[in-house]
Amino acid sequence: MTRLHSSLSLAAGVALVALAAGGLQSTANAASSSATAALQSADPKVSGTVVFTQEGSGVHVVADVAGAKPGLHGFHLHENGVCTAPDYKSAGGHWNPGHAPHACMPVDPRHAGDLGNITVGSEGTGHLDVVLTGVSVAGANSVIGKAVVLHGGEDDCKSQPSGNAGDRVACGVVKASTMEH
Repeated sequence: MTRLHSSLSLAAGVALVALAAGGLQSTANAASSSATAALQSADPKVSGTVVFTQEGSGVHVVADVAGAKPGLHGFHLHENGVCTAPDYKSAGGHWNPGHAPHACMPVDPRHAGDLGNITVGSEGTGHLDVVLTGVSVAGANSVIGKAVVLHGGEDDCKSQPSGNAGDRVACGVVKASTMEH
């Protein structure tokens, strides 16, 4: 009986460990299916949030900015997840794992980080809602660890290598979300 009891206890223990590991894996997958960036600026009036959500083979990007000057502003993912004020040059160049020319959506090919322009209205707020292809939230070509940069001017969508969008006015590092959705 003792041998049978020990075998059953061992089997139950292995099953519990397997269930716990499966639960941890699903939590990790849920957490890695989205990411966020909080935009910060040397100008305390400028702020924003960017949410990245894996949707099939694309990444849905929803951005909201506040306190920016009205007009079109270049909006890009940059290669380094470092945002050092006041100029945010620490973010490096546009994220371009495919070595494509600079362009704006929907033109292909283009840098993976080319989000085009975000329109900021007279009240200082802007909203962008796009889907990126060829990138992911986690895995190959992940947006995690990159920086989102709001530029001071309009991206002309043709100047190489970065669209002549002017100074970098806000920056945020893309981090894996820790909440399940």
